[in-house]
Amino acid sequence: MIEIKNLCKSFEDKEVLHDISAVFENGKTNLIIGQSGSGKTVLMKNLVGLLDPTSGQVLYDGRDFVAMSKHEKVMLRREMGMIFQSAALFDSLSVLENVMFPLDMFSSMNYRERVQRAKECLDRVNLVDAEKKYPGEISGGMQKRVAIARAIALNPIYLFCDEPNSGLDPKTSLVIDDLLSSITKEYNTTTIINTHDMNSVMGIGENILFIYKGHKDWQGCSSEIMESTNKHLTDFIFASDLLKEMRSSMVNEHHQKAE
Repeated sequence: MIEIKNLCKSFEDKEVLHDISAVFENGKTNLIIGQSGSGKTVLMKNLVGLLDPTSGQVLYDGRDFVAMSKHEKVMLRREMGMIFQSAALFDSLSVLENVMFPLDMFSSMNYRERVQRAKECLDRVNLVDAEKKYPGEISGGMQKRVAIARAIALNPIYLFCDEPNSGLDPKTSLVIDDLLSSITKEYNTTTIINTHDMNSVMGIGENILFIYKGHKDWQGCSSEIMESTNKHLTDFIFASDLLKEMRSSMVNEHHQKAE
């Protein structure tokens, strides 16, 4: 579990995050959503230590990340897996070598064990047959799956995903969502996903934090969104007139069933 308490972040005289408190639960897909410029990317960077908060706490199972020494932070990062928006694979390494990279850097396994573990992770994302290919030889969706395999190679306790469906078609995005959701359950990870994808929000949003202009504006699950009275949230989620009509229809249908 990751908990943030009264988190604030300013750049010179501009406050980007203001007094945010939230809990991200283990074994669940925790989503951070909000408009561009709302502060969600800055929040993610504070969570993983790429930025230091101006004030407040970031607690990893009770351990205050902000107050840790440099060495302690390095050790904690070994418990994290990261999936970047661009996949961030090494073009000069094969798919198998990309997945082995964190094992080569941080594990005490011998070479045969590292190869075996990397193949297990590729099998988990259905990419064993691509292990000898290079990133430039596979599709964007396959690259994201390689990135997921690499992220879980060290059995992370915490999994961070920055716009994992960016640039993918809707069908491939659903594949990535299903993978992230099932891996979260399988490994009982605390998974935090920064996303604009409304399909992800409604499909796998078990715990959703909505950021509006640097403030925590709402937190709940996907089913609660449908009946939310938070105008900022509904305007964001149901931006088009068609989606607003669909929401109204679904809410009315739900009320009729309840009666």
